[in-house]
Amino acid sequence: MTVHAVRIAHEPVTTDGSIALLNLSAQIDSIAARARTAVSPTPFAVARQAALVDLLVLRGHLMGWIADYERAAQLAERLARHAPEDGNALLARARARATLHRFADAMADLDAAGRAGAVQADLDAERAAILQAVGCHSEARVLLRKSAPRRSDFAAVAASAVLLAEQGRTAHAEHEFDRARRLHRGVSPFPLAQLDFRRGLLWLREGDLPAARTWFEAARRRLPGYAPATGHLAEVDLLLGDAQAAIDRLRPLAETSDDPEYAAQLVCALRAAGRDQEARPWRDQAARRYDELVLHHPEAYADHAADFWLTAGGDAERGLHLALQTLVMRQTNRSYSLVQRAHTISAASI
Repeated sequence: MTVHAVRIAHEPVTTDGSIALLNLSAQIDSIAARARTAVSPTPFAVARQAALVDLLVLRGHLMGWIADYERAAQLAERLARHAPEDGNALLARARARATLHRFADAMADLDAAGRAGAVQADLDAERAAILQAVGCHSEARVLLRKSAPRRSDFAAVAASAVLLAEQGRTAHAEHEFDRARRLHRGVSPFPLAQLDFRRGLLWLREGDLPAARTWFEAARRRLPGYAPATGHLAEVDLLLGDAQAAIDRLRPLAETSDDPEYAAQLVCALRAAGRDQEARPWRDQAARRYDELVLHHPEAYADHAADFWLTAGGDAERGLHLALQTLVMRQTNRSYSLVQRAHTISAASI
């Protein structure tokens, strides 16, 4: 394992993360309350509700609340029905659909939003994100370069850094991550916490656990309630052999998040600590929740459910079935790798 010498050279000053999360929820509640009293979908009201969709998606990611993703999707569907020719409404629905990995539907919405006059840079950035998610990195890079002159410097460079990281171009990605940090001009902690989180993922994929820990901890310092960063810190703890630290991080998440990933991780940590009986109810809770999510949102959660059944769930055949389902929906390197792993585990379990 190659260990990366971590250097945090530039530390922008932002709003306290806990306060920012409270403000985010207050903003969501305020816009939702005004939306309930709106008489007709005026362009201003549509723009405000489209902003609400984006805020719900953001909070869902930060807090690990799938219910926020579902609420955003429902709101966006209703908004697009009421204002089918409004570019903001169609763009909001595209983002909500992409969040739940309904990529073909999201692309269709982006095309319609373009015909309705949506900003081209926004359309290019959203298309790039979808192409990146399905493994079309070269096509995504072309769109990111096209949209860069019309986006903020931070947003453009951050998107470039994440794409380079996913391509495995580590040195180039590191340069762009540093550059994005220097270019940040706002006071919101959310963009920087997300940037540091994605940088942690880069080093986790590279197998450099100390570097991964550094960036996940940087994300948590800026935003103490950041659920994905906490979950991946627990993963690092477990890989380094500290099951109790992982348990301490995961238990509050498993109790408050409706994303079963944290309960599944807690199962693995408890078993690593030799506490199999304590792990059993968390395993059952995760199994029930994954069944619900695969039923309602198969595109987004079939692969996560497959991974659960192959590991904490202990049902290799079920994991293989879900892995194959994922491959039918999305022919990506991750899908092929998941099927290969599922075949290997299933064969070993016979």
